[in-house]
Amino acid sequence: MFIDRLRDEVIFKIVYFGPGLGGKTTNLEYIYSHIDPRLRGNLISLKTKEDRTLYFDFLQVELGRIKGKKPRFHLYTIPGQAYYNFSRKIVLKGADAVVFVADSQKERVEDNLYALEDLEKKLIRQNSSLAAFPWIIQYNKRDLPNIEKVKNLQVQLNFLNVPSFEAIAIYGTGVFETLRGAIRMVISKLS
Repeated sequence: MFIDRLRDEVIFKIVYFGPGLGGKTTNLEYIYSHIDPRLRGNLISLKTKEDRTLYFDFLQVELGRIKGKKPRFHLYTIPGQAYYNFSRKIVLKGADAVVFVADSQKERVEDNLYALEDLEKKLIRQNSSLAAFPWIIQYNKRDLPNIEKVKNLQVQLNFLNVPSFEAIAIYGTGVFETLRGAIRMVISKLS
């Protein structure tokens, strides 16, 4: 959380983390395209060779004031591929919450586990851990034919019993529910 006294805003950073091609970018693109343009900033894509991190911010007027300030949320995706380890570490720094976007396909279970382990390692380097950090899980791609049952994904990935949501990000199913869950989580930290 950061307080911008000049704009009279309290700013929260939410990072979408997970395996490559799991739907992180699709989530952000859907959110961006469905938020009132008057309340959001530009969608920025930070690119290096084959690497892409998306970022945009939006002002949440429905929440009212928090600590006397307007809430603004900065949403980021991280590159999912393992060889962008440094980029993921930088983007995660200063996050108030993480949305872990898991790919529901059976053949991606190992990729999900690897990404979750990587998230834990990065949090430990920032003097935190999954047990102490606010995060939620989104089980994405629920429309595909070869998907793992949610109860199995819960056992494999949600060992800390954090809030979880089912989604089909390309259609927007569960996208805003997931975002609202993350927003509730960061706001509750202030209580």
